[in-house]
Amino acid sequence: MEAYYSYVLAVHIIFVVSWMAGLFYGVRLFIYHTESNLKPEPERSILLKEYAKITARLWNIITIPAMVLTLLAGLTMLYIMPNWLNQSWMHVKLAFVIGLVVYHFICQRILKQLRAGVFKWSSNQLRLWNEVATIILVAIVFTVVLKSAMHWIYGLVGLLMFSILIMTAVKIYKRYREKNEN
Repeated sequence: MEAYYSYVLAVHIIFVVSWMAGLFYGVRLFIYHTESNLKPEPERSILLKEYAKITARLWNIITIPAMVLTLLAGLTMLYIMPNWLNQSWMHVKLAFVIGLVVYHFICQRILKQLRAGVFKWSSNQLRLWNEVATIILVAIVFTVVLKSAMHWIYGLVGLLMFSILIMTAVKIYKRYREKNEN
């Protein structure tokens, strides 16, 4: 069975990339969808309808299947290499994966709200929300690559600094956008 591990790993990586692309672009579409709600008619109606359609297609055709295939490939790898479940780095990785799945379903709820005409999140809140997936992705990659408890301490500090940097960049970009809109 271990002979198939590399194939399963390749499939896992391909669908992780697809899932992350869907999450990143999906939330970006949420931002545009939210901002189009502020446009005058008839532009508003046209944009809302179009964003609802393309976001649903992205979610149903790419993002959900990629998540399912990512998780199935990951579970298959654990079946092939069950001793990984005895390693603490895998527990950390799985915790971040659970966080990413929760993030996915929160995004799905936001998508349903937007399609129903419910705008609970501002475009700036969605911009910050979009960075949560980036932070989780970085945490997963570093956890898998480093696999060392001492590196986790540095990694956690680095992740915190990276998170602050990302959030600061979003704030700076917001100011830049507001300045150029006036």
